[in-house]
Amino acid sequence: MTTSLPRTVAVDLGGRTALVTGAAGGIGRACALRLAAAGAKVRAVDRDAEALADLAEGLPALPGSLEPLVLDLTDLDAAESCAAGTDILVNNAGIQLVRPIEQFPPEVFSTVLRIMVEAPFRLVRGALPHMYGQGWGRVVNISSVHGLRASPYKSAYVTAKHGLEGLSKVIALEGAEHGVTSNCVSPGYVRTPLVERQIADQAAAHGIAPERVLTDVMLADSALKRLVEPAEVAEAVAYLCAPESSFVTGASLAMDGGWTAH
Repeated sequence: MTTSLPRTVAVDLGGRTALVTGAAGGIGRACALRLAAAGAKVRAVDRDAEALADLAEGLPALPGSLEPLVLDLTDLDAAESCAAGTDILVNNAGIQLVRPIEQFPPEVFSTVLRIMVEAPFRLVRGALPHMYGQGWGRVVNISSVHGLRASPYKSAYVTAKHGLEGLSKVIALEGAEHGVTSNCVSPGYVRTPLVERQIADQAAAHGIAPERVLTDVMLADSALKRLVEPAEVAEAVAYLCAPESSFVTGASLAMDGGWTAH
């Protein structure tokens, strides 16, 4: 499968090692490709071995490289270990379930927080010694507009993203004296399989037809009536790794089409 890379602003990450979680598809895939295009050696982490193989197959020549790494982030010890020696950490992996609280399975709630809050903490814990040692590091957490706002029927996801936003700020405060920045990128609905899989659940939860979910639910609060593209999110991630963003830390970059302007 041939993957075309979009025209982007020049960012030079030659000599840097980046780790991207959830790298087999959607935002994670776009981030892995973007950072490799900038010259980084990218550890592409995902539990989906087949999709990781597809990511690495048929790529155009890149200044950097992609190293597929099959890993289930619920194995927290393994997550921490795999982050050792990384200069750039992109915490992207996430899962979603849309249900009213009284119908939300407790075990799924726990798993969402494990993957989307505990795993990022452990990954950062594994990455920081190297970052501190060299006096440079970039942590970019893929949050969501749901890290800034809440929606019904997403108790686990909203809780996890709010937690990730808080963790990111603590990393920023602790890392400042060591040359490490930490920021969130917080998009609205992105054109990914994760979003597409929500449509049936959203239709059931809201009692509407599936074809109305996009306009009546997902984009109802967005001034810009379209989905965000994964490449747009990846470009924001690349910017936060660039020298020009070295004074940006502890921030949340909203890419929500005006949702939080209300």
